[in-house]
Amino acid sequence: MSRLDDEWAEHRPAVFGAAYRITGSVADAEDITQDVWLRASAREPLDDVRDLRAWLLTVAARRAYDVLGSARARRVEYVGPWLPEPLLTGPDAAEPVLMDETAGTAMLVVMEELSPPERVAFVLHQAFEVPYEQIAGVLGRSAAACRQLASRARRKIAAALPSRPAPAAERDRVLAAFRSAYERGDEAALLALLDPDAVYTTDGGGQVFAARKVIAGAERVATVLLRVGARNLLRLEFAEVNGRRELLVRRDGRAAGVDTVEVEGGRVTVVRRVLNPAKLTSLRGI
Repeated sequence: MSRLDDEWAEHRPAVFGAAYRITGSVADAEDITQDVWLRASAREPLDDVRDLRAWLLTVAARRAYDVLGSARARRVEYVGPWLPEPLLTGPDAAEPVLMDETAGTAMLVVMEELSPPERVAFVLHQAFEVPYEQIAGVLGRSAAACRQLASRARRKIAAALPSRPAPAAERDRVLAAFRSAYERGDEAALLALLDPDAVYTTDGGGQVFAARKVIAGAERVATVLLRVGARNLLRLEFAEVNGRRELLVRRDGRAAGVDTVEVEGGRVTVVRRVLNPAKLTSLRGI
């Protein structure tokens, strides 16, 4: 058995995880992971590679960096808001990934505002502890410049993420109450759970009906959620997405979307609903 055959299963989740964090796309991450395998196979026996994990990660990051550049250009013409592709991470997940806060939906949304070099430097160093000297090889910059990119990315992310995110137990309690109010069609209960400045974002990509602008304000969010849910006979159920409990949207028994929810101060501040069928391929069969 070759070295790659012997170690690939161990390193594959990190390769996929890096590609997913950089691109925000399960499909792109799958393609990049396959490409990394092919490139590594062509390099066999890899005797000159001292740290195979780090080498595989840098190959994945270099490819993801290229993909991200072209993807950002395509998103200029994307219909409506763009949201990252949800990734099932529970026991039945098709794609394992090393989970931490850098793979969460809120983080992926914020990382969309980073420049591609900032995003690559941040992901490789923050999530995978790749030394700046190796990141320099990916980005074609000095190690010092890569350190500055990662530092700048951390400052931007810290400024954009909630200052008081709810503890897991509190968030799960609010999420359960939110689901219950939604299922009952109880607008008063839903309003009580929504922050007055709550926002609701839907990503249909022009493929299905979805709001093309962010909906703001608790009353408008509650009205739209319940009206759309009743009209389309939508049901919500719990699912582990991007490493934490979220909500799977079902229509006629089939997975039709994913809701990711942010909670602060005991109330829902953000609801993001991915409806674009191209981003739900990993949900088929569940």
